[in-house]
Amino acid sequence: MSARHLSPRILFLFASCLLAAAVGCTSWGDLAIMPGSLDVPDDAEVEDEPNQPKMVGDMAVPFNTAPVQVEAIGLVVGLDGTGSDPPPSPQRAVLLDEMQTRQVENPNRVLQSPSTSLVIVRGFLRPGVQKGDRFDVELRVPSQSETTSLRGGRLLETRMTELRVLGGQVHQGHLLALAKGPVMIDPTAEPGQNSVRASRGRVLGGGRALKSRPLGLRLRSGYESVFNSSRVANAINRRFHTFDRGIKVGVAEAQTDKSIRLLIHPRYKDNIMRYIRVIRAIALRESTQERDARTIRLKEELNDPATTAQAALQLEAIGRNGADILVSALDSPRVEVRFHAAEALAFLDRREAADPLARVARDEPAFRVFALAALSVMDDLAATDALRELLSVPSAETRYGAFRALWTINPNDPLIRGENLGEEFSYHVLSTDGPPLVHVTRSRRPEVVVFGNDQVVLTPLAINAGNKIMVTGTPGGELSVARFSVGEADQKRVVPARLDDMIRAIVELDGTYPDVVQALQEAQASGALLGRFEVDALPEAGRKFKRRPNGPDASTVGGGEASEPGENDARATATGAKGSNDESSGGD
Repeated sequence: MSARHLSPRILFLFASCLLAAAVGCTSWGDLAIMPGSLDVPDDAEVEDEPNQPKMVGDMAVPFNTAPVQVEAIGLVVGLDGTGSDPPPSPQRAVLLDEMQTRQVENPNRVLQSPSTSLVIVRGFLRPGVQKGDRFDVELRVPSQSETTSLRGGRLLETRMTELRVLGGQVHQGHLLALAKGPVMIDPTAEPGQNSVRASRGRVLGGGRALKSRPLGLRLRSGYESVFNSSRVANAINRRFHTFDRGIKVGVAEAQTDKSIRLLIHPRYKDNIMRYIRVIRAIALRESTQERDARTIRLKEELNDPATTAQAALQLEAIGRNGADILVSALDSPRVEVRFHAAEALAFLDRREAADPLARVARDEPAFRVFALAALSVMDDLAATDALRELLSVPSAETRYGAFRALWTINPNDPLIRGENLGEEFSYHVLSTDGPPLVHVTRSRRPEVVVFGNDQVVLTPLAINAGNKIMVTGTPGGELSVARFSVGEADQKRVVPARLDDMIRAIVELDGTYPDVVQALQEAQASGALLGRFEVDALPEAGRKFKRRPNGPDASTVGGGEASEPGENDARATATGAKGSNDESSGGD
């Protein structure tokens, strides 16, 4: 191996060890690696399969693959008399220090107000999170708090760190994220009746990461060496590359004799675990003849439902030279075989994957979440067209899952682009066929998606949109949207009894996303919405798939729509990666 394959840091360390050979390279063992969880224990035994080349996973295990919990003590303001003055505690002391740092005048008086409440803020930074990425934050009041509800509140900007309580004092780590935004609680939770639910909330997408979390590999015990570290990095870079300011670079860099740093390939940005599995399935060194012999064996394994998932992953790791084998499996009578082959082809950006993945997403709940995730990473019009057709099927989770996949591919697609209402949430009205549907989220990003234009709201009607806004039906069949607030002039809008007009009027009166969600939920409960109303109707992993011992799988017969979980006997055992991705660059 030539020196040009080694990073400058590795060359320096290697030269240092040669100079210190007489006394031993004692500094070598002092090299630190980044903390994190491992998918495989250090002492795990590796058994080589016959005719199987040594893989990256035989020599290295991943680290930094566990989410990092970040916490803070924050302040919620704007409550309608449901807040409280926090009792003396370490949490109160931390909040007072923060308020003084931010030069808040008379912080104790602010805390005494019933319109404010101390809250504990918590969130999780996912593996591979990048600077600027958004995440949800959860809020709860301390157990001794007298706050009865967080409805209508807004979390002020909060600095989030890793917290530790030692000796009765709260100690903060490095600043990792900021959080702020309107608080969303369960609209059915009422103070005094559902005090626990009313005093817990969430700010959707309210957290913003301030630092990126790199991924990495650590060499197993017995393999630590500069040579092996570089060997693993070179094998990965033969398969994956990305672009840094227009310059093509490999995704792996050997940093020490023990660790390799990994950049995230764009196609796997939201599929980190699959990315790790594919990398670990890369052969360290393999001749063309050896690879051809292995692909012949993998073709047999791909067509066996018991081994199809792992075979597809290995063919994906091979790259374009394994694609033809995957394409040939799309004609299999087995749903599992067709799905796993198409999923791997999607991550290779082969357009042949689009149609079989769309059929699986429509007909097979066990694989639906993974099929939609795979479609979302494709940079091909075939995938976009297939997802657009899924927007009109009866299944609510398939329709919304298709929307999310389209938004991931191109948020500026005219069909799903939408708008930002009041700087509060993303609002999308889709001109689609199929039954009317309204979908809202309680995770990731505040969002209202309306499937079908010109949906009406039935009257008579009397609902709330938060603490200060009421929506009622008028004698003329219109809607009156009014805001009442102590110390402010009353405001009112009279609009047609259409869903779109109601939502816009609430936002015009300074209604927040939680206010709009509450209004929609109450409208649904009162029978005022003609179509379905769904919250977080995304397909889930964990459903079982029933395989027939002989003949085609059950879901291949008839091809009917299994519209929701529970309407099909399938419950998932599917393997794959949940998530979606932006436009890919580089790689095979």
